[in-house]
Amino acid sequence: MAIDPVCGMEVDEATAITFQRNGQTWFFCSEHCRQKFQAEIQVARGGQSDYAHNTSSNLEMVSALSATIHSGSARHICPMCPGVESDEPGDCPKCGMALERATPAGTSSNTIYTCPMHAEIEQDGPGDCPICGMRLEPKIVALDTEEDDSKLDDMSRRFWVGLVLTIPLFGMTMAEMVGVPLTKWISPFVVGWIQMMLATPVVLWAGWPFFQRGWRSIVNRRLNMFTLISIGTGSAYVFSLIAVLTPNIFPESFRADGQVAVYFEAAAVIIVLVLLGQMLELRARRQTSGAIRELLSLTPPTATVVRDGEEVEVPLEYVRTNESLRVHPGEKIPVDGTITDGKSAVDESMITGESIPVSKEVGDSVIGGTVNQTGSFLFRAERVGRETMLARIVDMVANAQRSRAPIQRVVDQVAAWFVPIVLAVSVFTFVVWAIFGPPPQLANALINAVAVLIIACPCALGLATPMSIMVGVGRGAREGILIKNAEVLENIRKVDTLIVDKTGTLTEGKPKLTQAITVGSFEEKQMLRMAASVEQNSEHPLASSVVAAARSERLGIPVVQEFQSVTAAGVMGLVDGHRVLVGKPNFLAENGIQGVDQLLSPAAELQDRGNTVMYVGIDDRAAGILAVSDPIKQSTPDAIRELHRLGLKIIMLTGDNEKTAKAVANQLKIDEFEAGVNPENKHARITTLRAQGHVVLMAGDGINDAPALAAANVGVAMGTGTDIAIESAAVTLVKGDLQGIVNAITLSRAVVRNIHQNLFFAFGYNTLGIPIAAGILYPIFGILLSPMIAAVAMSFSSLSVVGNALRLRSNA
Repeated sequence: MAIDPVCGMEVDEATAITFQRNGQTWFFCSEHCRQKFQAEIQVARGGQSDYAHNTSSNLEMVSALSATIHSGSARHICPMCPGVESDEPGDCPKCGMALERATPAGTSSNTIYTCPMHAEIEQDGPGDCPICGMRLEPKIVALDTEEDDSKLDDMSRRFWVGLVLTIPLFGMTMAEMVGVPLTKWISPFVVGWIQMMLATPVVLWAGWPFFQRGWRSIVNRRLNMFTLISIGTGSAYVFSLIAVLTPNIFPESFRADGQVAVYFEAAAVIIVLVLLGQMLELRARRQTSGAIRELLSLTPPTATVVRDGEEVEVPLEYVRTNESLRVHPGEKIPVDGTITDGKSAVDESMITGESIPVSKEVGDSVIGGTVNQTGSFLFRAERVGRETMLARIVDMVANAQRSRAPIQRVVDQVAAWFVPIVLAVSVFTFVVWAIFGPPPQLANALINAVAVLIIACPCALGLATPMSIMVGVGRGAREGILIKNAEVLENIRKVDTLIVDKTGTLTEGKPKLTQAITVGSFEEKQMLRMAASVEQNSEHPLASSVVAAARSERLGIPVVQEFQSVTAAGVMGLVDGHRVLVGKPNFLAENGIQGVDQLLSPAAELQDRGNTVMYVGIDDRAAGILAVSDPIKQSTPDAIRELHRLGLKIIMLTGDNEKTAKAVANQLKIDEFEAGVNPENKHARITTLRAQGHVVLMAGDGINDAPALAAANVGVAMGTGTDIAIESAAVTLVKGDLQGIVNAITLSRAVVRNIHQNLFFAFGYNTLGIPIAAGILYPIFGILLSPMIAAVAMSFSSLSVVGNALRLRSNA
């Protein structure tokens, strides 16, 4: 007997309907249950099904499906030989090609790969960039991506095999130089054959990827570093091979002491050194993507879902919107949502950079990837999969790291001419040494021409900007600064004017009732209760503070009748048979409320202290005023001082009244302010400032800020704001305070300074190295540069650029 995984009924295996997958068999009581089971497979793979996870027996089925589907996705196949499959990675037994991870059924196989240095290069599968030869990377980072070290492993394997063979080869060459009479013990003919046998696997196997990339660069007419390496090492190896096999064809100009010199050791050492450089560069580049890996590691693999009153742990990919999830103390929050029951403190430092845990209670939002600290709570899933904030951050960081800074265009123009110029210099070097060099002229001409090819390093030029951008964007992500592209990162440093909104940018954006003043016979709680009744139907941001204050006082808020809202004026309605009005003084006076004038004086005093005042009228008399204040963020004063120190002029544009705006501006020492400003005014002011030559940064958080954010040179959205504001901005501050702008400007200046350092080194290295390799020092000092030394210099020139970029991870 067996159990139907859908309905839980016992079925006879002999007569039951069956379904098989990956060697496992399930038994069903009916075709209906089997179809539901197959529908669940579609859901588990990311598809859609009307059959939801709604039974306890179905939850067991989910676990079984998870194991089945994931076991299927772990198989490896050969892309060239159909039918070759393996549970483990390795090489194809037929063609020898490395096996690739099989794409699970039901998932997309169209992963787009792109070059981190040349974003215009895209293809459907992995490979090497046809421009620079760099390994392509997935354009969209999967949330369950494991670090792919196959390229690093391959380079490491080739390096160590090449090193083992090159050490004795190099030792044989150096023996004569240190006084070991090797050629007296073994004939030069035999030595040449031994060197050839040692060098051949190093050049033709260990160095084969370089020749493939070099040939591809020639075919595609995109000459790069591998063009030079393949031509240089290939020339040295082929010359030496011919010298061993048919030495008699060479004229005297190639001979020294009657022997034709061979350069097997130069070709092998160059290959090994380039392999070492590639291996170290891959390791360093892996560090530059550390920010994305750190973000990906925040996602828990499973979530505790509450279904039919039961808590069940399921794979994260099975969580859907509107499901109820339980988070226990110490657990990571799996997806974004809103707390529906319970309260806790949540550590959001990994997302916002704020080290102090944030108190959360019913109605508060939580972010997937953050850590629950003290209490247990239930929350409703609102954003799952690639819609979560963490997934959006990962995509934004990955896209920004692949984007190109404006300064890169200049580098690209230089790099386009660099390799052809180096090839021309190499040919010129050969000709000059062949005509004017000391004997053996042609041998010296060849070795110096090869040295020119090897020492030139277009890779250092190519890496100078992208590496700094990748590290800088990653560092920004760790600090809660999300930058959309490299151009923005480069331009932030030029900002001289900062435009800020008040509410939500300088202030908390959560107004609180600070004071209530009544007149006549009205009592404070009576006025607050009636005002809250009317305001509970209002959409004005200040209305919630009145309602919250009434609830905190445990005042029963009655239902309002005949509610009316007048835009930019106030609200009114009937509460327990009384006509209640809340709004501006003119609004009350125009609707027949008497005694409003006696409230103007105390209202003015409250406004001078930064409060927003609402007037309350009950029946036909003024009842009092309610003062609401939006507290200034704790970090704002220090951030304003830092921004002034950085040389920025700060202008506050707010829709609030003149007195409140002035109080805030004076308290924070803001340079200029304008009150009563609407979105069109903000947009116009920014346009005017830009026309005057200012580089403007706009910081805002609301829908009304979106036009101004788009109009500024750099738009910065506070992460606490609306999606449309974040979409319109070039930079998003996850934590949502001005200190993030200080950090962004500091980071931008550090990144651009780092790029300039990299470019200075790359240009300086090539400017000095190529003439020295060509032999410019020989007439004066008698110094020639060995191709092996040139290979060392070339490898470490790229590493120095990457190493300098990595300093940005911790230093400005």
